[in-house]
Amino acid sequence: MPGIVGIIGAGNPKESANVHQQMLGCLLHEPFYVSGNYVNETLGLNLGWVAHERSFSDCNPIWNETKDICLIFSGEDFTDNAEIDQLKAKGHTFAADKASYLVHWYEELGLEFIGRLNGCFSGVLVDLRKQSVVLFNDRYGLNRIYCHEHDGRLYFSSEAKSILKVFPGLRRLDLKGVAEVFSCGCVLQDRTLYPEITLLPSGSRWEFKAGKIDKSRYFKPDSW
Repeated sequence: MPGIVGIIGAGNPKESANVHQQMLGCLLHEPFYVSGNYVNETLGLNLGWVAHERSFSDCNPIWNETKDICLIFSGEDFTDNAEIDQLKAKGHTFAADKASYLVHWYEELGLEFIGRLNGCFSGVLVDLRKQSVVLFNDRYGLNRIYCHEHDGRLYFSSEAKSILKVFPGLRRLDLKGVAEVFSCGCVLQDRTLYPEITLLPSGSRWEFKAGKIDKSRYFKPDSW
C-alpha cells in the first residue's frame, strides 16, 4: 500500500541502501504505484515512499525554494483553503492540490505546523540547516508507522512486513498481542503482534539530531 519506509542512524552506506530497497519493495504491490528514494549519508538517512499516481502525496520529495528543507509525506491533509492562500501571499510557490505547500508551513511555523495538519498522515522532515530529521504521524495514529530499533538505528515502515523482510528473526508472535486481538479486536498500547516491533505513538514528533533522539508528542488527548 502507499506509505513510507526508512532507516535513520549511522551505518554502512552500501548495506543500508540494500536493506532500504528490500524494505521499499514490500510496499510496491501494484505496477501503477509511483515510488522514490531520498538518501543523505551525512545524516545516516535512507528514505523511500510509495504513492498512487496523481494523489495528494504524489509530489515527493517536497523541497522548499532554497533546497535546504525536504519533506517526505504520505496521506492526506484537509487544511482550509484560506490558510493555504496565506502561504501564497507570503511569496511561497507550490501546487495547491498537492502536499507541496506543507514544507512552507514548516518554514513559517517550525515544527508547530504538524499540530495544524488535519487528516490521516505520516511523514519525515529533513532540515539540512539544523542537520535534523523529524519522523511524525497524525494525532490519532491512523496512518500507522511500524518501528524497530537495532544497533542504534531506527527502521520504520508503513507495513510491518518491510521490517520482517530484513529482520526475519523477528517473525514470532507476541501471545499477549494475539490475546488482545481476539478479546479487543486490536493490539493495545502501541504494541504489535511482534514483540520487538512497535507502533509510532499517535501524535508523535520524533526528532533525530547529533546522534540523539527526542521522542516527543505534539498532541495528547488530555489536552482536550
